[in-house]
This record gives sequence, C-alpha cells and structure tokens, in this order.
Amino acid sequence: MYILAPSILSADFSKLGEDVKTVSDAGAQYIHLDVMDGAFVPSISFGMPVISSLRKTTDRVFDVHMMVEEPGRYVNDVRKAGADIICVHQEACLHLDRTINQIKETGARAAVALNPATPVETLSCILKEADMFLIMSVNPGFGGQKFIPYTLEKIKKLRGMLNEAGLTTDIEVDGGVNAANVREVLDAGADVIVAGSAVFKNDAAANTKEFLKIFEEYSAR
Repeated sequence: MYILAPSILSADFSKLGEDVKTVSDAGAQYIHLDVMDGAFVPSISFGMPVISSLRKTTDRVFDVHMMVEEPGRYVNDVRKAGADIICVHQEACLHLDRTINQIKETGARAAVALNPATPVETLSCILKEADMFLIMSVNPGFGGQKFIPYTLEKIKKLRGMLNEAGLTTDIEVDGGVNAANVREVLDAGADVIVAGSAVFKNDAAANTKEFLKIFEEYSAR
C-alpha cells in the first residue's frame, strides 16, 4: 500500500484548516507537518498550537517532521498536540537511540530522517528500532525545490538494507516529488510520498486524487 502525505508547508495558511480537510476528504492518508526552528534549517514554520488546532479538522495520521535541533526536547508536547508519527533527523540528535525510545514511550510511531548528503549507512544500528525512515530528496528548509536525482540511489540502498534485515519498514520520501517523477521514487522502494506544491498548487483535491490514482495503477502492475 502506498501512502500520500500532503505537506501543509505549501498550503494556504490563511485557510489552513480548510486545505487540510480538502486533501483529507480527497483521500490523502497522512498529513505532513514540517516544524522548523530557524537553527537546524534556515526557516521558521510553526509549532504545537498550529498542530493542535489542525488536529480538530481531520482524523488522518499526523506525520510531524521535526526539523529542529535536539528534537527530544519537544517530543512530549508534539505528541500531546496530536502527532501520530514523530520524525527526527539523524543529524539533529546527539543521542538518536534515546530520542527514538522517547518517542515510542509517548505512544507515537518513531521515524528517522536523513538529509540528502547523509549516507544511509548511518542508520544501520537503528534499522530495527525506527517505525519509518524519511529520505530527504531536497535540502530541508524550503518548499518548491527540485528533486535531487542521487537520492534515488539512497532509497534503493536503504530498501536493500531493510530487505537484508528481514524488515518491511516504510520509507518516506520528501522533496520535489510530483506526478511526473513519483513512479521512479516508488520503483526505488518508497512507500510514503510527501508532496507539497504538487498537491496544493491549483486544485488540491484533484491533485490528491491524481497521486492516488497513480498509486492504484502502480499497485496493480
């Protein structure tokens, strides 16, 4: 099963709740929420009050991507705000194993993200610990960037590592994915697709349904 996670970073913040409801009603399974601190990444986005407010608009899985330094400081609050999945960056955690366990103790699923230039081998020790892995296919911090081609090889390599370990853990991909290149990303071994401008630009409901149609056709091959 393939999952679409529209990134609200590309939504219209003047009607954020409405946009979230639109893609949820159109069939998107996850809602991807990018929390940025202006330190780990250059941008500042939003925090717990926004997550908590949006939680009232949909029952979809809240996939919260913590692009912040030492995200363990915020795990409990993010969970209380409504996160179902809490994703932290390998590069931002001094003690990654501890942070993963901290997330799981809240009852949330734990995911680990990698920046484009970080080798997937850095995940080898925690392959069995995380519930999902996120491969960044752009440099984090801004929406609307172009997909970095070499990240396809990272997805393939990580899927190979998981297969070798007998694991079926989801691989999420975030950055520059659209209807034109998503098949390549699925071919590489991804299960969860984050899409921002490719969903929210123009008709969000129609764009969501287009992605889901591609997933359905791909699954039926």
